[in-house]
Amino acid sequence: MLLKVSIAGLTIDPASNTPIIILKSDKDDQAIPIWIGLLEATSIASTLQNIKFERPMTHDLFKNFTDLIDISIEKVEVCDLKHNTFYAKIYFIYEKGNFSMDARPSDAIALALRYNAPMYVDDGVIEKSKMSDTHAEAIDNTEEGKKWADYLEKLSPEDFGKYKV
Repeated sequence: MLLKVSIAGLTIDPASNTPIIILKSDKDDQAIPIWIGLLEATSIASTLQNIKFERPMTHDLFKNFTDLIDISIEKVEVCDLKHNTFYAKIYFIYEKGNFSMDARPSDAIALALRYNAPMYVDDGVIEKSKMSDTHAEAIDNTEEGKKWADYLEKLSPEDFGKYKV
């Protein structure tokens, strides 16, 4: 079953300095963190904060192109989680029909925001995410590493900043 989600937060992982986007179900408190690239986080944050650049970023360029050829996005879906890697699909609509494409979740989210398209997460992905969390181990076995692992384990979506990069 697909759960409609929205962005609950965008922050930086203090251990790796990697951006994290938190997607939260619109109906309940289920949420998943997805580690994303800095450029994609910047693209997402700029859209959320309505920041316009003098020159188009890649996602803006893609939207400009698809607008020219009359293709839009119906929805995006985070559809799978394999080996700690999230997978997404973008569902397009155009005059001759519909099609979908595989995408990184960060790109799918950045584009969904530009098209005002709904975002979904397969409930199986949320379950897999919970299972992978229970088997996670700290790579850094020093006291500092254990401290960070303990800190990250206790975080909730409310602990993350809203749209800050």
